[in-house]
Amino acid sequence: MARYSGPVCRLCRREGEKLYLKGEKCYTEKCPVDRRTYPPGQHGQGRRPRNTEYGIHLREKQKLRRIYGVLERQFERYYEEASRRKGVTGENLLVLLESRLDNVVYRLGMAPSRPAARQLVMHGHFEVNGHKVDIPSYQVKAGDTIAVRENSRNVALIKESVEAAASRGVPEWLELNPEALSGRVKSLPTREQIDVQIQEHLIVEHYSR
Repeated sequence: MARYSGPVCRLCRREGEKLYLKGEKCYTEKCPVDRRTYPPGQHGQGRRPRNTEYGIHLREKQKLRRIYGVLERQFERYYEEASRRKGVTGENLLVLLESRLDNVVYRLGMAPSRPAARQLVMHGHFEVNGHKVDIPSYQVKAGDTIAVRENSRNVALIKESVEAAASRGVPEWLELNPEALSGRVKSLPTREQIDVQIQEHLIVEHYSR
């Protein structure tokens, strides 16, 4: 399956803000976004942003896509599903993305970043309701239990991440049991519980043009 494999810090610099793709590095002074506040590339410092309506809509869509690590065709399918559901399309889209297994693993603190969570899921380190799931895009539901599989309980990256999450806390729609290396989806998140800085109505306008 195709996946972006280049320097992820370039993606943050392109969007002009932190997308938290490198885990703990994003919280330190080593973060390139803090040190170089201009877009990547040889013309980054001299480039003037084109604030057209289309460009603003496109940048918002690209930012959301990159936050969750979703490719273009897959993102379009999420949007189509969100538009079919009852309710506000933009909010439906965010809930679908938040409900991905790799994102839930990250939100529970079992991985330091979404890219790391995606890799851990693909390597078969997690189970949902007692069954192994190695598909990062798997949609969790309210009441689901996500746990580290028995053979993966000594993976250092997972243990260190859970220890940090236990002191930092997890979103209110999730529940973490650090001793059991498991978590539960208490309910699907509402828009107020999703902390990504996105103006989702701009994405809806992008696809509605």
